[in-house]
Amino acid sequence: MRVEPLKRLVGHLAVPGDKSISHRAVLFGALGDGETRVTGFGRSADTEATIEAVRALGVTVYEHDHDTLRIFGKGLRGLVSPGRPIDCANAGTLVRLLTGILAGQNGQQFELTGDASLSARPMKRVTEPLSRMGAALETEDGHLPLGIDARPLRSITYELPVASAQVKSAILLAGLYATGETTVVEPTPTRDHTELMLEAAGVTITRRESSVTVQPAERLDLGEIEVPGDFSSAAPFIIAATLLPGSELHIHGVNLNPRRTGLLTILERMGGRVTVYNRRRIGGEPAGDLDIRSADLVATTVLGPEVPLAIDELPLFALAASCAHGNSRLRGAEELRAKESDRVEATVDALRSLGQHVIATEDGFRIRGVPTRPRGGRIESRGDHRIAMLGAIAALASADGVEIDDAECVAVSFPGFFELLAQLKETSERQEA
Repeated sequence: MRVEPLKRLVGHLAVPGDKSISHRAVLFGALGDGETRVTGFGRSADTEATIEAVRALGVTVYEHDHDTLRIFGKGLRGLVSPGRPIDCANAGTLVRLLTGILAGQNGQQFELTGDASLSARPMKRVTEPLSRMGAALETEDGHLPLGIDARPLRSITYELPVASAQVKSAILLAGLYATGETTVVEPTPTRDHTELMLEAAGVTITRRESSVTVQPAERLDLGEIEVPGDFSSAAPFIIAATLLPGSELHIHGVNLNPRRTGLLTILERMGGRVTVYNRRRIGGEPAGDLDIRSADLVATTVLGPEVPLAIDELPLFALAASCAHGNSRLRGAEELRAKESDRVEATVDALRSLGQHVIATEDGFRIRGVPTRPRGGRIESRGDHRIAMLGAIAALASADGVEIDDAECVAVSFPGFFELLAQLKETSERQEA
């Protein structure tokens, strides 16, 4: 797919429901007693895999329209093994959270599989703590397929070696079934959607500065879940409006959980002009509307504690930094190498192909910013939705446009991305005329 440059970005938009919260809404709804209604569901290949997974486990899910679901839960201990592998497709959140849930379905056996990309991602970081809790788990050298022989679980206190909301969530979910309280200690704060939703469902959660504790539970009662707009889906448009001179963009109903919006803090340091207004809560999460204006950016350094708060947006940070004044640096981001692609190398190769000055390091990259438009060219997405979207935003800011290889992979998280981008371009060009 080829994306052409744009002079400026003007208009209003709303992005799909938050993918992380949508996964959890379906999984926790499946464990609930009675009906859970989900509105604002973020539909994507990943979240549809979650719907199919809970259906395989005996849960009824009615899809009333594009973003409304009715889930008839089986109770905390009522999931039933389908007697065949459960396909998690490319969804890392699904496979890790589901492992924690299924480890508690005592007396049953399950097998989780995924596509080639998911099968290359590490599972030991989940299986190791769950094994300490008494779960019987088997992998192929730390990768999928994953066999689960559900047995009685015991509580643990576990220090995460690497900050990961997915691993934290898997342990907390297994802790619902354990004897005694289960505590996860984090090296730095990560997304807390699991804690917020479990609290809303009646689970006793204790949160401290660097840890979270869950008590065993007998039932979950969610009722209704409203999903706010996905900040990670808004982020490409935020960077586009920042880079294109004369831009004025409004994004409505976005999740502004502070453990998700590290990019806004980074942009503020760089001189970005993003204003939050109409603050409110959507589905128990802080949310609001964004006003983004173009800005001349200056370099900054992003260090380890900020990485989990902006993990999905770090490729976009690299693009912004490559167009800024001065030298920027990302450190402490080894986790990027264990995503759908090696996102350190994928980001560096993508931007270098457009003439940008980016060098990979073991835990991130170094960037020499040049405040001009990238020259354009061709980007290989490596089948990674974040890199494909990076290519599209780089194209808007480029001099000559960008050809994106395997652009269709955006469907993993944001199926309507290119359609929304085309609508915004049409609006912007019409106003320009």
